[in-house]
Amino acid sequence: MVHVAKLDIRVIWSSDYGTPIKRLILKHFAYKMAVRRKARKAITILKPKYLILLRILRLKIVSMGSEETPKPHAVFLPYPSQGHVTPMMRLAKLVHSRGFHITFVNTEFNHRRLIRSKGLDYVKGLPDFRFETIPDGLPPSDRDATQDIPALCDSTRKNCLAPFKELVLKLNSSESEVPLVTCIISDGFMSFAIKAGEELGISEVQFWTASACGFMGYLYFTELIKRGIIPFKDESFKYDGTLETPISWIPGMKNIRFMDLPSFVRTTNITEILFDYTGSEARNCLNSSAIIFNTFDELEHDVLEEITVKFPQIYNIGPLSLLEQHLQESQFISISSSLWKEDSKCLQWLDKREPNSVVYVNYGSMTTITEQHFNEFAWGLANSKHNFLWIVRPDVVMGDLIKLPEGFSEETKDRGLLTSWCPQDKVLAHPSIGVYLTHCGWNSMLESVCAGVPIICWPFFAEQQTNCRYACTTWEIGVEVNEDVKRDEIEVLVKEMMEGEKGKAARQKANEWKKKAVEATDIGGASYKNFERLIKEALLIGE
Repeated sequence: MVHVAKLDIRVIWSSDYGTPIKRLILKHFAYKMAVRRKARKAITILKPKYLILLRILRLKIVSMGSEETPKPHAVFLPYPSQGHVTPMMRLAKLVHSRGFHITFVNTEFNHRRLIRSKGLDYVKGLPDFRFETIPDGLPPSDRDATQDIPALCDSTRKNCLAPFKELVLKLNSSESEVPLVTCIISDGFMSFAIKAGEELGISEVQFWTASACGFMGYLYFTELIKRGIIPFKDESFKYDGTLETPISWIPGMKNIRFMDLPSFVRTTNITEILFDYTGSEARNCLNSSAIIFNTFDELEHDVLEEITVKFPQIYNIGPLSLLEQHLQESQFISISSSLWKEDSKCLQWLDKREPNSVVYVNYGSMTTITEQHFNEFAWGLANSKHNFLWIVRPDVVMGDLIKLPEGFSEETKDRGLLTSWCPQDKVLAHPSIGVYLTHCGWNSMLESVCAGVPIICWPFFAEQQTNCRYACTTWEIGVEVNEDVKRDEIEVLVKEMMEGEKGKAARQKANEWKKKAVEATDIGGASYKNFERLIKEALLIGE
């Protein structure tokens, strides 16, 4: 056994130990001193680092007599909703392909959903790709739907740090059969992992799974308060033209109105959970060692440059759906991380349709709409006379079971298909898809770009409003539906995007962006090279 206490500090810093291990060794000295002085608070903080250090040194001794070097071990922690789990899983598979052992951490609630969706064999993973769980702090539930978002946000930041630290300590314990955890990659909305990494002496990187323009919007929530713009005194701002006010002072964001900022700024109370949570979580990302963005340089060039001024250590590695095409095909790699059961039969239905002849409609995993708006969408699609594939989640209509308007099924029986969930990347890549009516979630935006499909935008909340503005102005690939949707507007926009000049122009732009996305993720492209840098500079640090 190596006696750490007998090591000279000069020997430590001249050794081949990586920087994180050197820090742990110095923490060891601090821990021993705290024990001697009976400093309880210091002992509580430093003991986990001391235990990790002992295991590291044991591994060093073992590896001296072995030709096999232990794998680096990355722990992935997504925010517990579908739109965050999907890109996190894509990144985990990519990092796994570079020789890392992976632990993918879901909440217990989402783990049960994953079992229902994919089966027990999926969550068994691989010998070097394991699934673990932590509680989310909410009351137990087996509901097959996204949880209440404000309650989930509040609960994760209050309750998840302790069980997450406990899990990492278990992975690093002497009884553990997996390699020592060398880095943590957590969702930008799970910034408690930064504190966990600091306390455990493990490198931590934030993965912002939404858009970079959305990230910049969240960063400037505090500036809106300083300028006296928010909170509003009453609800009149929604109707008096305030939402149209130009916002010209956010670096890198041009042609933006107040209504294009993340929706939580529309508030009379800045202590509201979602306003406080999203703004503070974005700012917390700046305390990490690095931030990963699922975007590419050309798509969000101006805002990415301004983020780099604030925080240089960013890695733009998207779109991940294209980057992961470099992975070797396997049964595990090819399975999606969908929390809902996917209906792949809709692909066979699409096979029978002409190229660019189908309107694809999907509001994502969180959007809920009123029965009135649901009916307006239904009749707008019916009256357009175009084919459509409409994804209707069981929980999409607020508080009610879904009931199709009378006469709708008869009117659309030969040209419409409704299903509850689908493999979206495959649907958008299908040649029959002519336009995508979307909520403007970031995964959907990127998958549209990757497929060269123009969009009709109906943003629901969060930074979806920002994504919508960029799609309709900067990228020129979409048109926007009024928030209070009407059937006549849907009919007109569908016909325009499927048949008109505006649709043709948007489709051409979408194909141009598709080409740029492919170039960025191809071998030697900007995103491909940024991913290689991420591995070497941020994830293998200390190895």
